[in-house]
Amino acid sequence: MGEANPLLHFLFVSFPGQGHVNPLLRLAKRVAAKGLLVTFTTTIEFGSRIRAASQLIFPTESDSDLIPVGLGFLRFEFFNDGADPKNSIKDLSYLMTNLETNGPSALVDLIRRQSAAGRPVSCLVNNPFIPWALDVAAELSIPSAVLWIQSCAVFSIYYHFHHRLANFPTDKTLKTLVQLPGIPPIAPDELPTFILQSNPYKSLTEAILAQFHNISKARWIFSNSFDELEHETLTVFAEISPIIPIGPLVDVGEELEQEEIKADLWKSADHCLDWLATQETNSVVYVSLGSVVMLPANEMAEFAYGLRNSGRPFLWVVREDVRGLLPEGFEKAMDVEGKAMIVGWSPQQKVLASKAVGCFVTHCGWNSSLEAITAGVPIVAYPQWGDQVTNAKFLCDVYGIGVRLTAPATRETVENCVAVAVDGEEAARMRNKAETMREMARKAIAVNGSSDRSIEIFIDDVRKRVAGDGQSSVD
Repeated sequence: MGEANPLLHFLFVSFPGQGHVNPLLRLAKRVAAKGLLVTFTTTIEFGSRIRAASQLIFPTESDSDLIPVGLGFLRFEFFNDGADPKNSIKDLSYLMTNLETNGPSALVDLIRRQSAAGRPVSCLVNNPFIPWALDVAAELSIPSAVLWIQSCAVFSIYYHFHHRLANFPTDKTLKTLVQLPGIPPIAPDELPTFILQSNPYKSLTEAILAQFHNISKARWIFSNSFDELEHETLTVFAEISPIIPIGPLVDVGEELEQEEIKADLWKSADHCLDWLATQETNSVVYVSLGSVVMLPANEMAEFAYGLRNSGRPFLWVVREDVRGLLPEGFEKAMDVEGKAMIVGWSPQQKVLASKAVGCFVTHCGWNSSLEAITAGVPIVAYPQWGDQVTNAKFLCDVYGIGVRLTAPATRETVENCVAVAVDGEEAARMRNKAETMREMARKAIAVNGSSDRSIEIFIDDVRKRVAGDGQSSVD
């Protein structure tokens, strides 16, 4: 591919959400590692929360701090969208409106500061929910790319829905089976919930679909997936709108050891790794429902007693904002028994890499799903909304590495699903499939793997454009 030009400067612009920032930051690190300068940005309010939780990567408040990553450097510089932190955290509609109103001018100012500092932006990369970033790039004649942070199958579903290229359920056709090329038939209760008539989060639907209005302005559309995982979907969809898999965007090997370059909003309880090291191989049930899901108190109780009744050691991530929903005295009882650990946040990739973990009870967010796939860990799927329900279908029915926990969970169903995922012939079958997928995922992101080559081609393409060569190598 040749040596990367050290003057190339990539600007990664993220929507201020945990599930958006993490994959984009991981892509930023991989691009920087090729010998480039990468600036990562999001709102200043979200950035301050990242700084508070990740002091190791922010030695000072200076925007000039360079963090070595592989052969290149990563830096952080946040933009001020003028949002009220109290409103932006709780009200998605307020956040979206404010970003759309103030974000473009703030981003233009940030880009101009880069030029004034002698590091003009060579390419802009953004993720969903901030489609206006593509408009800014186009106005400033900067080539741009979009990172789709969900599966290619979900991208295809939304794309077909937005452009009305297929029949979807309506109030009059509630049982319509959705038939899309390259994807198994999808039942209504397996579709992303945001496109259903019953969806109460209309602002989310609008935000998701808005990105398809101007996505043609992006020179590259990337997906956090890999060819070997979604080959048929990618092949068929390439005839409609080419999408380039560059995932899984999961830290492995040396990347995992340098995981302090992350964007968690909460400080992880790293001491849980020491506890995991004392447990037997494939014995621990790891439970985490992500950064947003909030179960009601009765369901938390059912989970608690189901995990306890399983008789297996478990590591359960219970955020501080939902800690009070645990049954009274439960955490203290678990401490006394010594067979479980409850933490506010975990270093999830390192947890899943532990040989002690036997299965992962997850909400099936795409980031968590890919982390489980890359670690080779069977799944107990408990999706809540959005693409999670579609991911659960693929994890259980297509990839064959998971068992579905039906909602609402009861202590009996929690206990039974854990048993299926950890013990017996079915567990062995799922683990074997998970191990096979683990190897495919790691080969994809290894040097000269399918996803690694796509990143190299992308960088070469940008280099040619900066040098004034209009010929593209990603056609």
